[in-house]
Amino acid sequence: DRFMMKVVVGYPSPTEELEIVHRMGVNPPHAVETMSLEDLQRAQAAVDLVYVDHGVVDYAVSLVLATRNPESYNLPELAELISFGASPRASLALVAGSRALALLRGRNYALPQDVFDIAPDVLRHRLVLSYEALAEGQTPALHRARSPGHPRPGPLRGSSHCRRRRPRGHRPGRAHAHRLGPPQRVIGPR
Repeated sequence: DRFMMKVVVGYPSPTEELEIVHRMGVNPPHAVETMSLEDLQRAQAAVDLVYVDHGVVDYAVSLVLATRNPESYNLPELAELISFGASPRASLALVAGSRALALLRGRNYALPQDVFDIAPDVLRHRLVLSYEALAEGQTPALHRARSPGHPRPGPLRGSSHCRRRRPRGHRPGRAHAHRLGPPQRVIGPR
């Protein structure tokens, strides 16, 4: 999905720009294939198999809902800054992105931290800031919501996903299994 994220790439630092000039000015590098089409297809299939617990899905949906109704998530200062919050496609993109990030981090299961880490790139172009926010030159409100000391949205209130059952044959990675509790089931391929 080419519109899944908006990744902002700024200008290089002076040191990086000097390195670019040195590399390109003398002997420019030539592109080489680093991954075959078959390898890419296998990687995409592996992403689809990454386990996503219902608690992680709840967290992704809560983040998106917080952009639509900030007061309900103890973020009243954001209400004046956001005219329109993110759509359900943002929730889908957060879950898909957390799968890919988990795989890149060497895990076969996604964590809430994966969702949190990709949220700015997924939500940046999905929020419509208010006229006041734009006139004041405010940055996307999400960045302030992610700042230290700000509460992170938790599971949906009244969610039925509080009871956790382990699916047959599933084993979360050992590094974070103690934090997750027993998972419920795998959310199927996209």
